[in-house]
Amino acid sequence: MEQLWDAETARRYDTPGVGMFAPEVLGPTVDRLVALADGGRALELAIGTGRVGVPLAERGVPVTGIELSPHMVEQLRTKVDEDAVPVVLGDMATATAPGEFSLVYLVFNTIANLLTQEEQVACFRNAARHLVPGGRFVIELWVPELRKLPPGVEATVWLNEPGYIGLDTYDVLHQRVVSHHFRFDEGRQAELGRTPHRYIWPAELDLMGQLAGFTLESRHADWSGGELTAESRSHVSVYRRA
Repeated sequence: MEQLWDAETARRYDTPGVGMFAPEVLGPTVDRLVALADGGRALELAIGTGRVGVPLAERGVPVTGIELSPHMVEQLRTKVDEDAVPVVLGDMATATAPGEFSLVYLVFNTIANLLTQEEQVACFRNAARHLVPGGRFVIELWVPELRKLPPGVEATVWLNEPGYIGLDTYDVLHQRVVSHHFRFDEGRQAELGRTPHRYIWPAELDLMGQLAGFTLESRHADWSGGELTAESRSHVSVYRRA
């Protein structure tokens, strides 16, 4: 997985003011995490370039990160230094950060980058190891769009906008998805990037939480607390350590 997050990907990851970095996306995320941290320290698993961790730290929450890719950390370091947001290089399922935390969080579907159920369960257990009793583990994750797959069809288009098409191919037997990212301009050529994932149903996610000593505290459709329905494309789930 580390080779997916190379120097070129890290360089192009940030899109200030738009997409994942748009104020209407990032603002509610940070607001909710500030409340959930409840005055304590926060640990971001797969902190990346600091899209969420940096503004969260600027809001007064002490943030530490774990990140697999040194290239993503290099990009983060163009924003803040090690004293402001310390980062441990390593896998989010196994790496440990010093100290205890009141909040551990994973945003933007990142737990699905772990490609086996065993690794995903290990990630829950790693979160539990870092939390004080009563601490929270927060996961933002998309809902698999299998209802869009008629018999014999193996792919869905999840986003189509000028200059970009996002397409997912499903292996329903092994619970795998490959996301295909097509970027293009007015010419005839397109650039393709691909990322593999293991998708997780909310019920399976809850069982992973139980195995690691968590109970589900809340689940909403977004960071603003919208109601989760059968049509929701993602969810924000908050687990609490016993």
